[in-house]
Amino acid sequence: MAHVTQALFRDDAYLGEAAAKVVAVNDRGGIILDRTIFYATSGGQPGDTGLLRLNGGDAIAIAATITGETKDEIIHVPALGQAVPLAGDEVGLALDWPRRHLLMRMHTACHLLTVVCPFPITGASVGEDDSRIDFDIPDASFTKEEVTKRLMELVAADHPVFTRLITDEELAANPGLVKSKNVRPPNGTGKIRLVCIGENAVIDSQPCGGTHVRSTGEVGEIHIGKIEKKGRENRRFRIRFGSMPAQ
Repeated sequence: MAHVTQALFRDDAYLGEAAAKVVAVNDRGGIILDRTIFYATSGGQPGDTGLLRLNGGDAIAIAATITGETKDEIIHVPALGQAVPLAGDEVGLALDWPRRHLLMRMHTACHLLTVVCPFPITGASVGEDDSRIDFDIPDASFTKEEVTKRLMELVAADHPVFTRLITDEELAANPGLVKSKNVRPPNGTGKIRLVCIGENAVIDSQPCGGTHVRSTGEVGEIHIGKIEKKGRENRRFRIRFGSMPAQ
């Protein structure tokens, strides 16, 4: 039977430490807790890494975080050669916060790119240094410079970023909220998590379970590193931190 892990990061992505209890250790050594601040790989965002601290002072390095039999079962994968705790053990959780914060900034930047390029998304991947989004774009005239300028206008405006919940029925009545061409948010749960940008979500609103910063200004300087042609009407945009290199 799949376990349900309380996902603390959904309500507060800035929790870098927390306490939890070991619920189970699966036959592959994966550690399942009653609650966690570790995001599990999903939606193009990689899972978190960090440490689980045992009461005796030892620490278990977590090399990856993944989902189990359901999206609600979160499995912490220890690095090779690490000790494994016992069910019932109390542990302290500590994220690799610098890495997580990079991913939060980058994931938010990806949302901004979907505002600048409001086209169906066919693929996406969030990384610490380089992220990509693939769009079906009938107009191939976008330039790196133009898109970067518009992205940085959204960053400089320092719009608030927040989440809210809507019902399955509300989503069905507003199909334009879903930007992905091939992936639909889970249905039947009764509540869909929206990530919103701008006062009253005036800039953007879309279903997403990932972690994001509190305002667009926190994203920092970003640029489009490359626009690649992947098909007749498909373009891959690569987002990178920092200013655009001189040509």
